[in-house]
Order: sequence, then structure tokens, then C-alpha cells
Amino acid sequence: MSSVTLLSYGAGNVASVQFALERLGATVRLTADPAEVAAAERLIVPGVGAAGFAMARLAELGLVEPIRDFPRPLLGVCLGQQLLFETSEEGGGTPMLGLIPGQVRRLQPGPGRTVPHMGWSRLEIVRDDPLLEDLDEESWAYFVHSFVCPDGPATRARAEYGGAVPAVVRMANRWGCQFHPERSSRTGARILRNFLELPA
Repeated sequence: MSSVTLLSYGAGNVASVQFALERLGATVRLTADPAEVAAAERLIVPGVGAAGFAMARLAELGLVEPIRDFPRPLLGVCLGQQLLFETSEEGGGTPMLGLIPGQVRRLQPGPGRTVPHMGWSRLEIVRDDPLLEDLDEESWAYFVHSFVCPDGPATRARAEYGGAVPAVVRMANRWGCQFHPERSSRTGARILRNFLELPA
């Protein structure tokens, strides 16, 4: 049975992620303790709300460096994906974890396109990745976000919302999902299972 540590720092949708992991048979540890984070087999960084608040909480709890230094599989979910990048436009400019190059920018509204992007979008797999194993062209995921990560070499899957939305990113041992896998039915369960099966 896989073990995963779920960061509980006051800026994430922790309960639903925990239940989704437990449904897959994982042993889940909730923590905000830097030593437990550093020792984790796998780490998930959830996030909802504002990037500035989330980064302030991580700094206050002494979690920024343990996350930056984490050497095993790490998954950022929703805002947690955005936190992996260098900066965000949110709040006039927010420094973030700096694990993936680039700036997170505000989504722009347009004809038939409201902000936030809220609802189901199809995933287009653009680079093979173990996190995406066994997904197909009819894989849909549930999004709720007002900011979008830069589309670049880290992108593994995209959605379309008035332009490319990097839906899954990866750099080294760090992955991110812009959508909510815990609310994404079969697709989300497959991605979480794939994460649990990554070698620690």
C-alpha cells in the first residue's frame, strides 16, 4: 500500500483530496511539520484561494525550503501547481517556489469565456509521462481557476480555454495538475493512482 503525505497548511482543499487517495487504498498522513514533509515518501501540495496567502502560510510554517528540497515525487494540485512556478501576477506580483521557470498570469475573459474557468475540459496529452499513463483522448478533468501557468517545456497535458491551459506540468520529480483530480472522476482517479505508483 502506498504512503503519501498531504500538506495541511490552511490553504488547500485537503479533505476531498484525502478521501480520494484513501479510496485508492493509500495511507495518507496530513501534516504541516517540516520534518515530516522532508521525510515523506510522496508529497501532495494542494491549494485553493490566493497565491500570496498560500506562500505566506508556507513561509510562516517553515515549509518553503522542505518543499523546494524535496527529492521524491511531489504533486501540486490546482493552486498547488501554480505555486511550483517562479512568480504570479496575482496581488501585484507574488514570488513563489521557483521550481519551474515562468510567471503565472491572470486568465482573460472573452466571448463565451468567463473567469474563473469553471467546469469540465478535455485533456490533450502533449508529452508522454508516467502520471498520464492509461489516459486517452476522451479524458476530461474538472477545473476551477482564474490564473494560468505558462505553456512551455514543462507542459505534459493541455486543456483549451481561449488558449492553451497547461493542465499537467512536470519538471524532474515535481508534477502539477491545474485541475482538481479529486473531482475529476475516472481521469482524476487514474492520475492519483499513477502518482501513488511512482517509485519513491
